Amino acid sequence: MNYIATLEKIQIKERPKLKVGYDVKVGIKIIEGNKERVQFFQGTIISKNNSGSSNETITVRKILQGIGVERVLLVHSPKITSIVVERISKVRRSKLYYLKNLEGKATRLKEKFKKQK
Repeated sequence: MNYIATLEKIQIKERPKLKVGYDVKVGIKIIEGNKERVQFFQGTIISKNNSGSSNETITVRKILQGIGVERVLLVHSPKITSIVVERISKVRRSKLYYLKNLEGKATRLKEKFKKQK
């Protein structure tokens, strides 16, 4: 086994299976001066790259005060403390870039599983 493959196995962390269309809550370590805290970024995964490798990335998009905010996150980064799947949506595309042009209720995705009453 070569050195790079061994290094990748060490770096890969146990994470939930992520797909495009999932609403996720990502905990990111923020260092301010000598203090360290966790800040959460909650939004929809609109793209996913390099699946299964140590440099797997996801692009998470949310609307903040009427402005779209996107963040590209390295899934196996040591700065990411947690990834929680909040909601699973039904999508038929591998990239959801069309959401950038929509506003308000048009950006809602259909939920995959209906909750039982």
